Amino acid sequence: MSVSDPMKSAMPGLFVVAAALVDRDGRLLVQQRPEGGAMAGLWEFPGGKLEPGETPEQALIRELAEELAIDVEEACLAPACFASDRIGDRHLLLLLYVCRKWRGTPVARHASALRWVRPVELHGLAMPPADKPLIGLLEALV
Repeated sequence: MSVSDPMKSAMPGLFVVAAALVDRDGRLLVQQRPEGGAMAGLWEFPGGKLEPGETPEQALIRELAEELAIDVEEACLAPACFASDRIGDRHLLLLLYVCRKWRGTPVARHASALRWVRPVELHGLAMPPADKPLIGLLEALV
């Protein structure tokens, strides 16, 4: 009887980081995915994939600069929670950070639109499946 190695049968991982940017009024920033891409039109927390050699925090700082034209210090990123979901033949692990301090005004560089919403309003938005389970925690945090 042989025992299979669980690492050999595991799906390839896709590591993604995202930020729950919270403004002074307790609202969260979400961005709308552009037409023509995966999950077009859905609202999501800004962020993206880790590049080889990056820490999650480095990746998120880079993504926020690229996507929103804002500067964030690593010390301003507070790990909040994670989500796990299957996307095609890969397994997504989404790491969510809360950020209340940044430099600059967010602009939609790669998204169709940006929107500031109260945490409870997230329930009414079409969001990717991995983002939905994070809403309850954000309601409690903000």
